[in-house]
Amino acid sequence: MTVLPDLLAGLEFSTLPQQLVNGILLGAIYALIALGYTMVYGVLKLINFAHGEVFMLGAYTALFTSWSFGFTQAGSRQDSSPGILIAMLIVSMTVCGFVGVLIERFAYRPMRSQPRIASLITAIGISLLLQYGGQLFLPSSPPPSISDKVNPFKGNIEIPLKPADSALLAQAEQLKAKVTSTKAAYDEQLKSEKDSFNLSPVGKELRTASQDAERDYRNAIDKANKDALVITLPQGQVIMLVTTVVLMIILTWLVMKTTAGRAMRAASLDFDAASLMGINVNTVIAFTFFIGSALAGAGAMMNASFLGGTKIDTFFGMLPGVKAFVAAVLGGIGNIPGAVLGGILMGLAETMVIWAGYGNYKDAIAFIVLIVVLLVKPGGLLGSNKVEKV
Repeated sequence: MTVLPDLLAGLEFSTLPQQLVNGILLGAIYALIALGYTMVYGVLKLINFAHGEVFMLGAYTALFTSWSFGFTQAGSRQDSSPGILIAMLIVSMTVCGFVGVLIERFAYRPMRSQPRIASLITAIGISLLLQYGGQLFLPSSPPPSISDKVNPFKGNIEIPLKPADSALLAQAEQLKAKVTSTKAAYDEQLKSEKDSFNLSPVGKELRTASQDAERDYRNAIDKANKDALVITLPQGQVIMLVTTVVLMIILTWLVMKTTAGRAMRAASLDFDAASLMGINVNTVIAFTFFIGSALAGAGAMMNASFLGGTKIDTFFGMLPGVKAFVAAVLGGIGNIPGAVLGGILMGLAETMVIWAGYGNYKDAIAFIVLIVVLLVKPGGLLGSNKVEKV
């Protein structure tokens, strides 16, 4: 009976707001990838299991684009700009969009009139082909990463929710003056010493005084900040979130307000009826693949560029692809708002597991959440429970 209280007692609730923000930032990337799954399924009723590999190709495209701007492993270029990031984003989205169109044209379109299991097996085959075939022509040993010099936004944005104790901060400032004076006295004494390893008694006394002052100052700062709540937002991840939201708004406008969007919605209901109304179904499906794959490319570029040191290999998109697929099913496969909601929930669930101290299970939580939700609502959170005969 004491397991739950003991578990709660071990949690650091002061970091909970920061973890919630981290979960939303992570979930935004999952949502971008999940939109590709849900768009293709909404039109074709097909799970594009090669979507994670399109994400991987987007990361490699961003890598090669950064190399073209001089940000190679040797690090010959040191300065970057927002324009370079925008160029990397556009190139990644464009390349991934056309890769998606090619996959649809040569892999899925010939299978369209075949039993649905044939398309499913083809999707898995394309996924494996890109994973293992990519090792023949893509650098993967050792796994490369985009130079952190590409990202000009390396600072943090700090949002104080609860300020530190002002009285303790004032006390810390007084101790800081003592740190400065004792360090200055020690540095002056070093000039007359043989070296810092063979100090005279006076030198040792001054060194000890300087170390004690530094320790007292740090303890005072820690004590003052103990009850403070500050959310730290890396600028790069804020840009990721803003870009993701903008892309989702554009996608919503495209699907709901444009002629192409109306054609997509018509084709998703009935291919034959849409064709009789003058809609080129093949063009609509290719356009759907282009948009979904371009979103995956955007997510891959931002993931590889803003999260410093991210290693890229041909399996780079496998785990994010699986999690994004789970997010799409969680929100309701074929439902665009559901994909976004599922992605955010996935990101929050993952960071909460890490916050609770069970980081080794962060990848398993995706499937646990999915099973629980589908037991209660088989169609997903925002999906329908329509029964389909096959």
